[in-house]
This record gives sequence, structure tokens and C-alpha cells, in this order.
Amino acid sequence: MTPICVVDTETDGLHQGRRIWEVAMIRRDDEGERERSFFVGLDMRYSDLKGLEIGRFFDRHPSGRKVSGKDPLPGLPPLCKHDAAREIMQFTFGAQLVGAVPSFDAEGLAGLLRSEGYLPAWKHRLRCVETLTSGFLRREVGGLRDCAEALGLDFPQDVQHTALGDARMALQIWDAVMTDGAQ
Repeated sequence: MTPICVVDTETDGLHQGRRIWEVAMIRRDDEGERERSFFVGLDMRYSDLKGLEIGRFFDRHPSGRKVSGKDPLPGLPPLCKHDAAREIMQFTFGAQLVGAVPSFDAEGLAGLLRSEGYLPAWKHRLRCVETLTSGFLRREVGGLRDCAEALGLDFPQDVQHTALGDARMALQIWDAVMTDGAQ
């Protein structure tokens, strides 16, 4: 079985050269299923404020909370870019990337890996759950939330635009479509 790795990232915008500040990965292979998520340190100098607001950077990321005057949340500090890149390469190595518009995430992940001396080593064919859902239902559906709703899946508002929440929803959609489990 070719391993799959569902990925999602939160970034500082949609612009060229955007940077990742949150990563979630769920890997399935012969050893089972495991997930990994973490924040990445971010220099906000070239960030897009709207991009940061969509993922709730100032409410969820330790640095975002600090600069916005909020108390820290319990949890681990953000990983430095080098440690994040190493984790990403190891976790995605040899896997088929799956996600909601995984080309967006793969481009950002590849940029981070290369900037830190690592190499993207996932399979070159990406699998988009939004495209798969449209094909499965034989109609245009839309984004991740629209796909979940069209398949009868619950997608709580509070986890949308969190890397782990979006990755978990993408995996549920993958399972519904690829196992013909949709209602």
C-alpha cells in the first residue's frame, strides 16, 4: 500500500512567498495511522494581515498571542523552521499527499523544506478531496466545508481554518469518497 499523508497548513497569506505558521499531517501506512501538528516560528515582516486573521493567528499561535497582548496558551513553543522542515520531510517521505487543494500546501511545504536544506520526498501526484468529491457526486461542490456538507459530514466551525481541523476533515472526506461511504 502506498502511504497517504493528509496535509494542511495555515499560512501568512495567499501571496507568492507566503510562509507557513501551522502544519498538520495525518499519515496512514502499513504501521497504522498517526498524526502530527505544530506551530512554526514566523517573522511577520512580510505577512498579510488578512491572511493571518483567517487562520486566527493572533488567537492561536504563541507569537501571535504574545504580540496581541493575550495570555499564552498551554502547549509546546513553535518549532524553528529547520526542525519543522525535518519533521515534515520524515513524516511525508514516500507518501501520497492528500488534502483540500494540496498543491497550495505542497508548494509551501516544498519551499520550507528547500529553504532549510531538505528535499520534498513525497509522491508527485497529489490528491485533492474537493476534486474527488465533485467527481463522486457528479457535480461542482466547492470548498472543504461545502464538500463535508454535501457528503453529510459534520464540520464544526471552531476547527475550520486550523491545520489539524482541516486535515481531519479532509481525511473524513477521503474516507467517505474512496470507500464509497457517503450517504
